[in-house]
Amino acid sequence: MIQCETSFSVLKPLLESPFKRQLLCFRTLWQSSSLDSNLISSRVIDDKNLLAPSPNSKTGLHILDLIDRSWLEPDRALYNALLKRCTQLGKLREGKLVHFHILNSRFGNDLVIQNSVLFMYARCGSLEDARRVFDEMPRRDMVTWTSMITGYAQNDRANDALMLFPRMLRDGAKPNEFTLSSLLKSCGFVRRYSDGRKIHACCWKYGCESNLYVGGSLVDMYARCGYLGEARLVFDKLGFKNEVSWNALIAGYARNGEGEEALALFVRMQREGYKPTEFTYSALLCSCSSMGCLEQGKWLHAHLMKSAWKLVGYVGNTLLHMYAKSGSIWDAKKVFEKLVKVDVVSCNSMLIGYAHHGLGKEAVQQFEEMIRVGIEPNDITFLSLLTACSHARLLNEGRHYFGLMRKYNIEPKVSHYVTVVDLLGRAGLLDQAKIFIEEMPIEPTGAIWGALLGASKMHKNTEVGAYAAQRVFELDPSYPGTHTLLANIYASAGRWEDVAKVRRIMKDSGLKKEPACSWVEIENSVHVFVANYVAHPQKDKIHKMWEKLNQKIKEIGYVPDTSHVLLFVDQQEKELNLQYHSEKLALAFALLNTPPGSTIRIMKNIRVCGDCHSAIKYVSMVVKREIIVRDTNRFHHFRDGLCSCGDYW
Repeated sequence: MIQCETSFSVLKPLLESPFKRQLLCFRTLWQSSSLDSNLISSRVIDDKNLLAPSPNSKTGLHILDLIDRSWLEPDRALYNALLKRCTQLGKLREGKLVHFHILNSRFGNDLVIQNSVLFMYARCGSLEDARRVFDEMPRRDMVTWTSMITGYAQNDRANDALMLFPRMLRDGAKPNEFTLSSLLKSCGFVRRYSDGRKIHACCWKYGCESNLYVGGSLVDMYARCGYLGEARLVFDKLGFKNEVSWNALIAGYARNGEGEEALALFVRMQREGYKPTEFTYSALLCSCSSMGCLEQGKWLHAHLMKSAWKLVGYVGNTLLHMYAKSGSIWDAKKVFEKLVKVDVVSCNSMLIGYAHHGLGKEAVQQFEEMIRVGIEPNDITFLSLLTACSHARLLNEGRHYFGLMRKYNIEPKVSHYVTVVDLLGRAGLLDQAKIFIEEMPIEPTGAIWGALLGASKMHKNTEVGAYAAQRVFELDPSYPGTHTLLANIYASAGRWEDVAKVRRIMKDSGLKKEPACSWVEIENSVHVFVANYVAHPQKDKIHKMWEKLNQKIKEIGYVPDTSHVLLFVDQQEKELNLQYHSEKLALAFALLNTPPGSTIRIMKNIRVCGDCHSAIKYVSMVVKREIIVRDTNRFHHFRDGLCSCGDYW
């Protein structure tokens, strides 16, 4: 009990501070014979400045100072309110101070308070502290287990979450919808389908399958594990749906290359009265990016603007990425300039776009502007920048930026070393690239030697190529791309016995070359073509169109490059083999089905071959159109007989 006469001089500074609105008014204090802790608690708990700092104090928190000085008697509601506020604001340091206070109070072993402490640590991302509290608790209830499992699930520690569940059941705790939702999320995150099925059975057992949150988590788990049929079955059986369950299914189809079905669901979602969220748009735009479906991406962009969504956060960055990966780099630049907030992710997306389009100088300018405005680069920034330098023959710039990484305390990863080898190799400096590999501070990987092998193929250096291939075989003997590259090198040198030997090794090892395929989007439909095989209603027209084009481009200078044929046959058969490469078939189809003068966009799953590259340059001259081809390496913009890569790819 503190008498007013003796306490006023001490309380006066507090009452004159911003904290005075959290305490009783001066008149109440003066007229009262003591401080009413319950009244003070109720006033404090409701105030948004609950965690207001206290100058010149041990704890830094006003409320804890009052407890320390015995002016305020703590109770469960007060401590819970403090922990809740720390959790809401993500204030880990303040939360630890409150926890310390609790440990020195009579509430140290209070189960409700301990659960709040555990939940605070988990939500603030301090899982080690959360687990320490969990392990030291003398008893646990269902809330305890759920908080720990959910904490692991929400912080990308799925395996830890799943390992706790059997212990929870053995302890006799009954899971609720939040426990099961978190476990299903964990199963989806690490693609543990069998565990997901078991937890689905638990949902049945505990009567939670029809729960809104559990249902959405089940859909997401099956979709992430690639079982779209089961995801759809669960979705269709849901009595109640929300945006989360719709997004889970849409994202599942988009993630698994079922873009058309994802878009159909998007339309149905709106027809049934559900509003798409930023996650809906992001999933669909990512699908358009992977398939290079620019027209569908533009339609989504228009819908996004019509729905009054601002270009913020992830949705803005995925829109930018969609345009860049679909071959419209300047549309990507326009989106970048309209972003509400530019961060390292959006800058990296722009750098990746420039790199894939071979715009090295633009990438360098983007990086320098990024540094000027104070955006800190990360390892992806430098990887994108080095790739851009490699594709644009910016040798000195690439070396400079690789050396600059350590200034920003970024240790180069394998991917950065691969890109430097590619930079040197593309420039024809194969010996320097080999020395660079041998002097690296890390052990070379198959990918690093593979970069040298690719450069050797580009420059037709059989000796270095064979050496690099041998290193790759030792490190990653199962990778079929190595054998194909080596066979190409031998074929270009006319070493047919060596080509046959490599092909025999591939056959004996059961290795198969990935079949080359190309696809083109026409009126929101994607048409896929495989090399030397056409299963299409317009098969005859496609063949006739290419034969006609082939004749025209030969008349103006095109000569088939038969060094890309890995068969020891005569010249006529070699030319025939080149005739129906997948990108040529896709190009012929696009010319048949698009209006004159429009841009043609073709995607390919492997690197475009030298003969097709040469042929398409001539076709662009004949048809007077821009032809954009995206392969695994980069974009090629063909126009008037020239390519944007400058024949350097």
